[in-house]
Amino acid sequence: MTEPVSQHGLQTDIDTTVPHTARVWNYWLGGKDNYAVDRAVGDEVMTAMPDVPEAARQDRAFMNRAIGYLAAQADGVRQFLDIGTGLPTANNTHEVAQAVAPESAIVYVDNDPLIMTHARALLTSSPEGRTAYVHADLRAPDTILAAARKTLDLDRPIVISMLGVLNHILGDEAYDIVGQLTAAVPTGSYLVISHPTAEVRGDEVEEAMRRWNEQGATPIRTRTPAEIARFFHGFELLEPGLVSLSLWRPNLTEVGQPQPVHGFGAVGRKL
Repeated sequence: MTEPVSQHGLQTDIDTTVPHTARVWNYWLGGKDNYAVDRAVGDEVMTAMPDVPEAARQDRAFMNRAIGYLAAQADGVRQFLDIGTGLPTANNTHEVAQAVAPESAIVYVDNDPLIMTHARALLTSSPEGRTAYVHADLRAPDTILAAARKTLDLDRPIVISMLGVLNHILGDEAYDIVGQLTAAVPTGSYLVISHPTAEVRGDEVEEAMRRWNEQGATPIRTRTPAEIARFFHGFELLEPGLVSLSLWRPNLTEVGQPQPVHGFGAVGRKL
């Protein structure tokens, strides 16, 4: 079952003169939903770090493995709140979750108006399940939760995923945002986070981010593994803990021994 798209006072016009994270990532992933300004930023970042598209692919693969595991193994959790959705590609959250558990309910959240034009693709649910899309900003957790309640039962365990989005919150406000979101869900809920770090190839990562920030895109930052781990206060990390995205439960029969990338990620269960 699909549900209406919700908007919460955000701009709905697409500004093709300003780069946007979702569109740059779409470019790195080989998509077509991007503009010249997004490709220019993407190319500039790649001059400092040529394998950044591989990191983007590993972020997506981490999401697929984490959501697939949680839908299949994690105490029957059937609700997913995907914040920082990005543009639709293959194997979106609802496709991964509903392939395992067709009755799963998914709410997508993003602030990019271009994603509004793709909401119909995101809202293609299995007949047994539900999907909805909320046009809202990460900095408005109360707005996100109020909209999510129209589709999800916040009294039952929920998977909250925030992949490659908390790096846009430069200060400690990021911890407050995560705390507000996770305080609203019960014990047995799960938190999935990916975040860039300079732990791997630090000089290249910092130079790539400097170039990103100079191009007028929404600023980003790295955090250390210890700083990323702080987001999981009150959660027990699933094995193998907080690691490079490529090293979180890789399918060794498909990829062989993976190489670390600069993005780190983890999955935690609320205690």
